[in-house]
Amino acid sequence: MAPPDPILGVSEAFKADNHELKLNLGVGAYRTEELQPYVLNVVKKADQLLLEKGENREYLPIEGLAAFNKVTAELLLGADNPVIKQQKVATVQGLSGTGSLRLAAALIERYFPGAQVLISSPTWGNHKNIFNDARVPWSEYRYYDPKTVGLDFEGMISDIKAAPEGSFILLHGCAHNPTGIDPTPEQWEKIADVIQEKNHIPFFDIAYQGFASGSLDADASSVRMFVARGMEVVAAQSYSKNLGLYAERIGAINVVCSSPDAAARVKSQLKRIARPMYSNPPVHGARIVANVVGDPTLFKEWNEEMEMMAGRIKNCDNMTNKWHVYMTKDGRISLAGLSLAKCEYLADAIIDSYHNVS
Repeated sequence: MAPPDPILGVSEAFKADNHELKLNLGVGAYRTEELQPYVLNVVKKADQLLLEKGENREYLPIEGLAAFNKVTAELLLGADNPVIKQQKVATVQGLSGTGSLRLAAALIERYFPGAQVLISSPTWGNHKNIFNDARVPWSEYRYYDPKTVGLDFEGMISDIKAAPEGSFILLHGCAHNPTGIDPTPEQWEKIADVIQEKNHIPFFDIAYQGFASGSLDADASSVRMFVARGMEVVAAQSYSKNLGLYAERIGAINVVCSSPDAAARVKSQLKRIARPMYSNPPVHGARIVANVVGDPTLFKEWNEEMEMMAGRIKNCDNMTNKWHVYMTKDGRISLAGLSLAKCEYLADAIIDSYHNVS
């Protein structure tokens, strides 16, 4: 028997528990104040539109829904980005973030033999599994500094510099998982400097665009800065969090290339990898994204809902300002930093923040 998945296994254990006060803090899925799954209103409207259109359920092409691929690249890079107009971007619809990362990993294994991927320490638990499964060697770069409860920027830069030339540097575009700590714009510039100097390839995982700050553009600024420098960039996207399409498995892999010809060839190879892996991606969620992002009215509504969700997640300033309890902005706490004597104090801070912060 294989061991239970460390993240999804928590959900299985949670479902099996019948206690009335049970609380699942393991899986990164947005919940209402009543702790129920939240279906965005804008998704309900897009669903209704699709129902009225009565579209068929034919297979998509290997690369996915053309309308989805167009809007998802524009959402990430900006609709007026020159690389889009110059057709330098290869975009392939993937099975959410995980599947998109797995496609990119297979591309690395096949066409960059021996190249390693550098991942942050710590990182999302599935990153290592993905590269292990694709037989891509990986190592870690320093990221979290427990002494400052912040970014170990010097360590990060040093490790990226020390990596063999031509390595892939896996970066969290925003809302770093699990620390919640992101580089500043100035630090992103220095990270880009080192990656360029070493001829590394930046590889972004964008799981939370719009969810970190409430702004889609602000949360994509790190990726856009690298692209604006003329760098070749790999970026995986997911719509699980920001549109709540967890079960639809909707995402994409984007490769920004040096020329339209290179982009066409990269896309052909991504399709070649996808065909024996899963043949072609699901259509329903892709149509939802195409409708929401492509329709100005629905897009505006989506932005407003995202601001609401991001605002609720970010609302833990009272814990620090009034109670002097320090944690990452996503609300994660380290139990290793909590003593038994401080438990009651922490509980009082949580209760006060819950009842007295609007």
